[in-house]
This record gives sequence, C-alpha cells and structure tokens, in this order.
Amino acid sequence: MREPIADQDLLFQRFKRSATEAWRGLVDVVTPPLCLSCQTPVGTGAALCLSCWSRLTFIDDPVCAVLGTPFAYDEGEGAVSPAAMAEPPQWDSARAAVAFDEASSHLVHLFKYQDNAEAGLAMARMMAGAGRRFLMEADVIVPVPLHRKRLWQRRFNQAAFLAQRLADRCGKPWAHDVLLRVEATASQVGLDAVARRKNVRGAFAVAIEKLPAVDCKTVLLVDDVRTTGATANACAGALKKAGAARVLLLSFALVLEPARLHIVD
Repeated sequence: MREPIADQDLLFQRFKRSATEAWRGLVDVVTPPLCLSCQTPVGTGAALCLSCWSRLTFIDDPVCAVLGTPFAYDEGEGAVSPAAMAEPPQWDSARAAVAFDEASSHLVHLFKYQDNAEAGLAMARMMAGAGRRFLMEADVIVPVPLHRKRLWQRRFNQAAFLAQRLADRCGKPWAHDVLLRVEATASQVGLDAVARRKNVRGAFAVAIEKLPAVDCKTVLLVDDVRTTGATANACAGALKKAGAARVLLLSFALVLEPARLHIVD
C-alpha cells in the first residue's frame, strides 16, 4: 500500500537532513571548520568558538509574553510588559534568540551582506532553541518577504533561508510565497518608530490563492532582526486580515534600544 503524501514528505525531509549531515561531515574532514567570527578552529562547521559564543547575549526567560523582551525578574508565567499593554502588536507572541549587539551583529552582517550561509545556519540553530515552543505550535512557517526589486538586489531572502532551515528542523511546512510585499518601500535605515510604521503601512498582503494556507492556522513569522517591530507588525496584520488564528514571531536578534540603533527592520 502506498504511503500517504504527508508520510512521503516527512521521509523526504529526513533523507535530505541525513544527506546534508553526511556531506557536511565530508567537507569538515577535507576543510577543517573555523569559527565564524574569529576564524579559530572549531569542532564543527557553521559554529562559533567558545570565546565568541560567550560574547553573545542570549535572551532567556523571563520575558514579556507578547514582545519577548527580557524582564529584570520573574513576573510570573504569561506576564506582559507595560510597553505591550500600552501598544499591543498585531502578533500574539514573540521571541528572539539574542540581543542585537556587536557580537550578534557580526553574524547578521556576514549572512545578510556577505551571503555567508554558514552564519545563517548558526543563526537558525539558535532560533530553534529560543523558539522551540513556537515550532511545536506552528501550522506553517512564513518568512518576512522582500519586494521583487530588493530580492533582485540581494539575490536571496535571508528570512526565507532561516524559515526553511527551521522548517527542516521541526518537520513543519514553510511557505515563501504566501505573504507578499506588494509595495517597494524605502529602506527603514535611519527612520524612527513612527516613520517606520508609516513606511510599511499597506506594504504586505496574502496572495488570494494562498488564503487556505493561513486561514484559521497558527502562523510562525520569521525574520533575522527585529528593531522597532514595524515590519513584523505590518506582516502580522496582513496575516490576521487573511484569517490567521494566531501569529507567532521568531527573530534571530532583537534590538533592545531601537532609538539608539538603526538597521534594516
């Protein structure tokens, strides 16, 4: 008897992961892996040495249940920060693996501007740890999209790369063509929070033929860095408008003081 399509897809994902691991093992034998940051030898590829790893600021519990921002002390399960209560976002809950600082920004820049896939793999692993509950709850994983003009300039969508790697790790479906960037907005660099929100207003939409992919579903929205959250908020709003029951937001890095630091959101 033929196996159901879902089982075939799961077997294919497992085979792909095994083949990838075998290939990486062979590459590591031929070319010993180096730390992504300082280039000292490490035990495995797409990794940091202990010294560079220790410089990352991981965002662990306790955090705001909505924004994922760290609390100074444990306020109890499900606690929500004053910022989230004052201005609730369109998403339901958010997490990030690390704070955006000098150490994490180096990985982001390697991945985003130097097309270093090894950095992306390392980021995805950290995101999987921080977002393990999100990965279990998600029905579908969706990346923050790029407009086709920006995609042509960058050659690939970093958020889509991360979303696909997370999907591979948890065996959940991912969809790069569900959420579209329908407006070619200006860069968010140098804009304050108000200007960022205005800049991305109406910039995202779910393709009509893709509505069943998110309708009544728990959607995991993936991006590399969250600054003010304006882009993620606009994306979450478009997903909710399309019928998503819940939107969970997972980022690699979170800018804890966005007023002091401007990068693309």
